[in-house]
Amino acid sequence: MLQRAAAAQASWFDDYAGTLATVLGDGQATDRAGNRVAVDHVIRWAAEAARTAHEAGNKLIFVGNGGSATTASHMATDYNKNGNLRTMALNDGSMLTCLANDYAFEHVFAKQVEFHGVRGDILVAMSASGTSANILNAVRTARAIGCTILTMSGFAPDNTLRGEGDMNLYLPSDYYGVVEIGHLTLCHAILDFSMERDGRGPARRRV
Repeated sequence: MLQRAAAAQASWFDDYAGTLATVLGDGQATDRAGNRVAVDHVIRWAAEAARTAHEAGNKLIFVGNGGSATTASHMATDYNKNGNLRTMALNDGSMLTCLANDYAFEHVFAKQVEFHGVRGDILVAMSASGTSANILNAVRTARAIGCTILTMSGFAPDNTLRGEGDMNLYLPSDYYGVVEIGHLTLCHAILDFSMERDGRGPARRRV
């Protein structure tokens, strides 16, 4: 009985892991004009853009809601500590509640981009749905300042965020968990590629 239950659980997880792998494998990338480009090209582009921005005295700014907010904090930490890149995540609780109270929640990230963003910074905007007003407003504010923009989205293939970045990574799934884990994977891929290329970290162990 226990063996049958374990087999059923393993089967469910194998299916879940397979779904995640399939979604990542089916991920799509587009440029600002909407032209399809290889995901690998965007990984390499993002790594190079981050290093170039840092060397010019600029920074990466990560934004996201909910689970994506934790990814923003996680990546700001890893890109800074491991990647030796200037970073920030715009999700301090006191700041968010202040700006939501004074300007409305759809402006909590845009106002911070106004405060901290400068021409040449890179905004990494993550939204599973690609329709969050506060993320879209942050992107448009960053565009007006002169920032470079990388977006990560999922759900509908024609979501608004997907058309707003200089480069856009899209995962074809309507499962929050799969999209959020996928975005985390893409962020790590950019960082790990940058570290391998520049000799600042151990290369992946090939299996």
